[in-house]
Amino acid sequence: MATFYDYSVPTVEGTEKSMKDFEGKVVVVVNTATGCGFTPHYEPIEKLYEAHHADGLEIVDVPCNQFAGQAPESDEEIHEFCQLKYNTQFPQMKKSDVNGENALPIFEYLKSQKGFEGFGKGLKAKAMDVMMKKFDKNYKDNPDIKWNFTKFVIDRNGNVVRRFEPTESMDEFTKYVESLL
Repeated sequence: MATFYDYSVPTVEGTEKSMKDFEGKVVVVVNTATGCGFTPHYEPIEKLYEAHHADGLEIVDVPCNQFAGQAPESDEEIHEFCQLKYNTQFPQMKKSDVNGENALPIFEYLKSQKGFEGFGKGLKAKAMDVMMKKFDKNYKDNPDIKWNFTKFVIDRNGNVVRRFEPTESMDEFTKYVESLL
């Protein structure tokens, strides 16, 4: 049976970044977009990275253009945007699909480990529910990633321990990740 460490992600440079390189670390795998209402999530993710990279935190940022075309730029333009607007220091991987027949295998694995459990409570959660029902009235019944900035948290033993939807509190996300460090 495959584990998190058996997967890799394509880099902008055309190589593969093996998750085996992150053994013993806490890893956050997130699909991102530069033109999304959730794009400001980059700021707390970067702050978390800066505060805890030395403690063993890694961020695997995979830009994705599958959700309303909100990441149309080239890999280089995405990287430049993230550095200029959010001063990101963690690397962005190659823009890739996270759902469908061209989805990266690592995302198929992550979704198999932590499926969709809902958007939570609050106005953003209700808005996402209404929007998703327009696309697929049965969206709740599959593990697919629903939108940009879905975050998977992997513990130091390689277990996928939590999935945070983009509508969930970034404070709760930060506290959860810090609890694993």
